[in-house]
Amino acid sequence: MFYVYILKSKNSQYYIGYTNNIEDRLRHHNSGASKYTRINRPWSIIYTEKFVDKKLAWLREKQIKSYKGGVAFKKLIKID
Repeated sequence: MFYVYILKSKNSQYYIGYTNNIEDRLRHHNSGASKYTRINRPWSIIYTEKFVDKKLAWLREKQIKSYKGGVAFKKLIKID
């Protein structure tokens, strides 16, 4: 199983990714091991989608990243 996820930081930054182990990935982001997410810790998961295929998860991640910050992104994470 693969997951596309959206994280939100303490200062309302967002991070979009995909993984096959969502709990491990969140620990990784919050441990400071990831250069990009290190400075905005702690992160929390605000959205996930499940996929049986890695390629489909990757394609969905790319799609979400393409409208990050726009109306479609806000609808996805339910921001008015």
